[in-house]
Amino acid sequence: MAVTIAALAERAPEARIALTPPVISALARAGAAVIVEANAGAAAGFVDEDYVAAGASIATRANAIAAADVVACVRRPDAATLAALRAGQVVLGLLDVWDNPAELTAVADRGVSVLSFDSLPRQISRAQTMDVLSSQASIAGYRAAIVAAETYGRYFPMMVTAAGTAKPATVLVLGAGVAGLQAIATARRLGARVTGYDVRPDAREEVTSLGAAFLATAVDAVGEGGYARELTEHEAAQQRAELAAAIASFDVIIATAKVPGRTPPLLVTADTVAAMRRGSVIVDLAASSLGGNVAGSVPDAVTTTDAGVTIIGAGELAAQMAPAASDAFARNVTAVVASLIVDGALVVDPTDDVIGSMLTTAPAKEESRS
Repeated sequence: MAVTIAALAERAPEARIALTPPVISALARAGAAVIVEANAGAAAGFVDEDYVAAGASIATRANAIAAADVVACVRRPDAATLAALRAGQVVLGLLDVWDNPAELTAVADRGVSVLSFDSLPRQISRAQTMDVLSSQASIAGYRAAIVAAETYGRYFPMMVTAAGTAKPATVLVLGAGVAGLQAIATARRLGARVTGYDVRPDAREEVTSLGAAFLATAVDAVGEGGYARELTEHEAAQQRAELAAAIASFDVIIATAKVPGRTPPLLVTADTVAAMRRGSVIVDLAASSLGGNVAGSVPDAVTTTDAGVTIIGAGELAAQMAPAASDAFARNVTAVVASLIVDGALVVDPTDDVIGSMLTTAPAKEESRS
């Protein structure tokens, strides 16, 4: 009998869905049947008929949960859904394991395998096809450049017009991870003059390979696995001071230094924002309830300072491109599910270096994130 995967509708305003019609055939090849909650994909542009045509079944939420071996979701389900899960089932998604971990522990104590993409060991090569954080960050970086260009009241590229020549916008992208590199590439495609910054000196090559300049500072913070480590208080102060001297000369700032489950580093202070030119735009991809990279940014809100600087607390920008983001998310889910099916049966192996790390069943997991 096939392993059954259920995709549930997300709570508004989340528009993404964990499975999309194009992955149904891949899941079938892996030995899985798919059930989708009625109208679950509508917000992302996928109607029930699309799923049925791809080979999935449509059911009510209760029936989908009852029939499922694996419940796939984008965000942590509500308390009622978690309570409906039974021993032997798997719940898989971005479960935000650092927010109210006791709730997830209680679910795990009932015999449910709680697998969160938040805890995926991204440095392991075979985990790359499962890396939701990277796939969604890439979309967010792309979208950040589009949002910045839309908000900025002048041209991004150099424009020669009958009224004269308009110079290109200058864009500084803070952080050269997945989101930052995509923001750099997109801003370059839009014609802006782009500079990238990262505390990892090795990022220079990646930034310059995209045709952007690299802003160097004296702060060097390479951590385990090539990721940036947390700065000391002295290093953070030095970083902010050096960035402040450069930021005022740019028209657009895109900040991407988001740290899952932790307060992000403050890179742009209130004084630095005040020193920027009127009409400048800042997009803060790190803005959340935990804080942001930019002083004054508010999650999912646009703020204009008295000096005329627009600060966009970007929140979850990937969700603004729900069809593309859902497709990417679904491929990551499919890669995880395929690894869980062994000889036609669902096997959750806690000793597996990838799956075992994703098993977020206790608050102690919080200390293992990178």
